[in-house]
Amino acid sequence: MIDRRTFIAGLGYASGLFALPGAVSAIAGAAKMRTRPIPVSGEALPVVGLGTWQSFDVGDDSEARVRLEKVIGALVESGGSVIDTSPMYGTSETVLGDLVAKSATRDSLFLASKVWTSGAQEGVAQMRASLAKLRVDTLDLMQIHNLVDWKTQLATLRRWKDEGRIRYLGITHYRSSAYADLARIIKSEPVDFLQVNYSLAEPESARELLPLAADNGVAVIINRPFAGGQLFPRVRDKPLPEWAAQFDCASWAQFFLKFVLAQPAVTCVIPGTRRPHYMLDNALAGSGRLPDAATQARMLEYLRSL
Repeated sequence: MIDRRTFIAGLGYASGLFALPGAVSAIAGAAKMRTRPIPVSGEALPVVGLGTWQSFDVGDDSEARVRLEKVIGALVESGGSVIDTSPMYGTSETVLGDLVAKSATRDSLFLASKVWTSGAQEGVAQMRASLAKLRVDTLDLMQIHNLVDWKTQLATLRRWKDEGRIRYLGITHYRSSAYADLARIIKSEPVDFLQVNYSLAEPESARELLPLAADNGVAVIINRPFAGGQLFPRVRDKPLPEWAAQFDCASWAQFFLKFVLAQPAVTCVIPGTRRPHYMLDNALAGSGRLPDAATQARMLEYLRSL
């Protein structure tokens, strides 16, 4: 078994190969990405998407934008569609909107953003600005970022959904200290999506929150699948265990992502990256076998032993 860099190199997938038409399809096409239904509608959503925190906050940097355009292309050609952003992420919404507008991928994408402010008028103004930056009239998913003024913003989101300005609404957080609040909202309010952290380093949400979402028909997007980048240093220069081949795992990124996707409550996971070949590596986690419960426990124990 091999590490992430060696895996990508073994594919012959150096960054320059992205200039070749169909290069992604030639590799990713051999392994179809699975989808899972959004409970409230039954719409199929590909299980691996893309987060934009930090990675898309590049402003007018033309070289960075070229790389990110290739990242989006790699996502779509690999069968993915979900891209998640926020006004909290600097220039990410603007960069994403510009890149999508100049490509032919818009109809293939499921775009999600967030409202991150207090007050009804302030929320409306921020969401209007987000739609303008993303260059869309209707957004696939709008979420209340970290539960900021959630009661006020949820009322607005319901109205916007009724008016057709958004297709789905949701709530988000990334800390276990918020799980109790998230659970109370899921039990008491009709929300379509929950976005929350879950990983080999942060597995706590699987105890109660993820099953609660499944029981209440709430789709789940997972953020921080690499624990904010903390997982890779723990496995640097270490080979994958041989038994990872039992669930079609060829890199550490896939190891981490397949652990997340093994949770049946998870609808989609959104790792972030600025590198097209890493996007391909991430996307491949969405195909092939997934670890069963016993193997998930073994994965947790293995990581703790490193």
